[in-house]
Amino acid sequence: MILRLANLALLVLYPVAWFAPLLRAGFLPLFGLSEISVITGVQSLWRTDIFLALVVTVFALFAPYLKTIGLALVQWRLLDTRALPVLTVLGKLAMADIFLIALYITIAKGISYARIEVAWGLYLFTFCILASLVLGLLTDRKLRGLEAQGTGGQ
Repeated sequence: MILRLANLALLVLYPVAWFAPLLRAGFLPLFGLSEISVITGVQSLWRTDIFLALVVTVFALFAPYLKTIGLALVQWRLLDTRALPVLTVLGKLAMADIFLIALYITIAKGISYARIEVAWGLYLFTFCILASLVLGLLTDRKLRGLEAQGTGGQ
């Protein structure tokens, strides 16, 4: 039951993380910093690079949310457990977004004209992705244990 509730909590936490500031970026230390969230980043990409906007939208929005919904369906026995490998792949795709953000921060910090500060939203978004991966693993382990006992979760 705790796994189910934790997974359902992610359905609320993901949208919060998408709108929360991931980082604050500015040009030179003299100018103010602009807050950048997943949503503002995606909006900006749609104006400049549609292909990259599609990739980021899939990685940052669709993959983690679909994985969380799918996992909830498996946990509530509304989706067959054979879907778990697909859900695991969706979770890994979502993790790729975290690595991209970390890479961009590292590159931007190497440029002396840019100033970047990590904000709380990056930690929340990372937590959501990692929690989703852990919940998927724990759910898989629990369901395999139930099948091995021959109860099928009944």
